Formats: sequence, structure tokens, C-alpha cells
Amino acid sequence: MIPQSSRGERFTSYEVDAFEVPGGREEDWRFTPLKRLRGLHDGSATATGSFAVAVDSGVEGVTVETVGREDERLGAAGVPADRVAAQAWSSFTEATVVTVAADTRPEGPVHVTVTGPGQGTTAYGHVQVRAERFADAVVVLDYRGAGTVADNVEFVVGESARLSVVTVHDWDDDAVHVGAQHSAVGRDATLRHLSVTLGGDLVRVSSTVNYRERGGDAELLGLYFADAGQHLEHRLLVDHSVPNCRSNVLYKGALQGEGAHTVWIGDVLIQAAAEGTETFELNRNLILTDGARADSVPNLEIETGEIEGAGHASATGRFDDEQLFYLQARGIPEDVARRLVVRGFFGEILQKITVPEVRERLEAAIDAELAAVGA
Repeated sequence: MIPQSSRGERFTSYEVDAFEVPGGREEDWRFTPLKRLRGLHDGSATATGSFAVAVDSGVEGVTVETVGREDERLGAAGVPADRVAAQAWSSFTEATVVTVAADTRPEGPVHVTVTGPGQGTTAYGHVQVRAERFADAVVVLDYRGAGTVADNVEFVVGESARLSVVTVHDWDDDAVHVGAQHSAVGRDATLRHLSVTLGGDLVRVSSTVNYRERGGDAELLGLYFADAGQHLEHRLLVDHSVPNCRSNVLYKGALQGEGAHTVWIGDVLIQAAAEGTETFELNRNLILTDGARADSVPNLEIETGEIEGAGHASATGRFDDEQLFYLQARGIPEDVARRLVVRGFFGEILQKITVPEVRERLEAAIDAELAAVGA
């Protein structure tokens, strides 16, 4: 396969064999420890368990369907762009489609829970969330359990619809998850997506946003906390291909413990036809202990000068001992002071979570992470 010179030339296919088996030197795979993927990347991981999806029932204006591979709606948000995503597409037997009807606004969030197949087993799956014209909904996509999982998730946001999604990766310690998220944003539509990654041995999530018509607005937020030995990887591509669309990306991560590793790759492409684009992306990482490593690579590719604005930034730094000293000098115990500093670091993202029980759960999880190392 010829290396791409632009993200706009990224190869996509539903066929597994259209992609070469990654060897680790490819740009898309150079940060990923392939030996820990349990065969998801080379075709040796066959499905031995089930991809279990449970959705809240009885939410007014929301329908849930289990459909076969032949359903014409599947694939509406995007096509696999790597071998694992293509393998997941080729291997799932049933897909879950969650549809928010046009002109409706459910009173509360729609909870979608994906449970892993269990320790020592592998599963593939597919979920699609659809917000039809003028719909306004909040969806919580919650991953939990054990095992090895690869999946594709689609978010289809119709004309003038508003979809807010919170994805929580709270896997058991042994889990491996490689996921591809595809978003299609319609005319004057809004997508707000927060990705939270806490659990799992290895989690790699690749997210792509495509704009279908003018006026689309996407905000992509991320929060991740890696412990000793964990590998958490987030890859984003925001593809501005039509005029007058907006995007904002903000991901923050904390790391602690020997061998903790996070990877954030943020690609924003402004194609020649995408005049009037406004975009910015930022990644910040806080390293709490020795032995942890954060890789952060923001990329901005612009093919037209007729834009409203574009920028990117990345920063990785150690825990600020001066802040800790300042708080301790005012009588605050060290463990509480550390908690306050980390909470403050994540506060900008936590305050944007509109589901109180999710926000409280994440705050408790952050406290537990810090307590695990005797903070």
C-alpha cells in the first residue's frame, strides 16, 4: 500500500484483505504494542464470545432495533480505515441501532451498555446511534466487563439535530478493546462527544468526524487516566470537507505508574472546498510519577486560505510541586492537595458533563486512581 501524503487520501474499505497486516512501523500503528492486541490486527483472533448490548427500554421517542448485516442504514457514518475496523465490520452478525425520532427530545439520557465477552474470549460488534431531523438527545455509551473486543460505532446526526454522547471505557483490568467511531454531521447539526477512558489493559479508539452539509458543529472532548502498564490510545480525524463548519477538540490525560503509556493523535483536515471553517484542537497531559510516558501529536492540514480560523496545541508536563506546596502550606493534607490539583486539571472537562450520575462516577474514579498509589 502506497503511503498517503494527505489525510484526505486515507484508504478505507470494508474488506479485511484490502489492508496489509500492520508490522508496527506504519504511521497509524507505530505507537501501538501489536503483541498485546491478541491477534485483532492479523486475523488470528476469531470470535469465541458474544458482543452484548443492552439499551434502556421505554424512553419516549427512542427506538431500539437489532438488525442484520444487510440493513441499508449501516455504514452511513463512515467506512473502516484500518484492518481491525474492517475485521470488526466483517465479523459482526447483528448490529444494534438506536434511533431518536425527528422533532423529539427525550427527558433523560439513553443508556447503552456494552459488556465484554469474558476473560479469554473475543467478540466483534456494531452499534449505530441516529438522531433524526431536529432531534435533541443525550446518549451514554458504557463499556464494561472483560475479554477482547473490536467494534465499529456510528453516530448519525440529522439536519439541525443535536446529539450529546458520553462514551465511558471502564473495562476490567485484563480487557483489550480496539474501537472505531464514525460520526456523520448533517446540515446545521451539532455533535457533542466526550470520551472517557479509565479501565482496560489496552484501549485504542479511532474517531472520525465527517461533515455532510454546511453549518455542522462538532465538539470532541476526552478524559483519560492511565495506571502502571496500561496503554490508552486515542486517534482523531476531523475531516472538514464542506464550507462553514466548526470543530473544537480538547483531550486531557493523567498518567501514573511504571509503564503507563498514553497516545493522542489529533488530525484536522480542512479540504479545499471547506471555506469558512473554524477549528481548534488541544491536548494536555499530566505525568504524576516517574516511569510514565505520554505521546501527543497534533496535526493540522489546510488546503484553503479562506477560513475563519485554525490552530492546535499540545502540552505535557509533570505534577506541579509548587501547587502542592501552596495547598499544604495552608493546612491541606498532601493526599487531599494532590486530589484537588488533579481535579482542577480535569475540571474544565468534568463541568461539561450534563449527566450528574456520570460526572459523580468519574470524579469518584479519579479519586480512586490517586488513592491506588497511596496519594
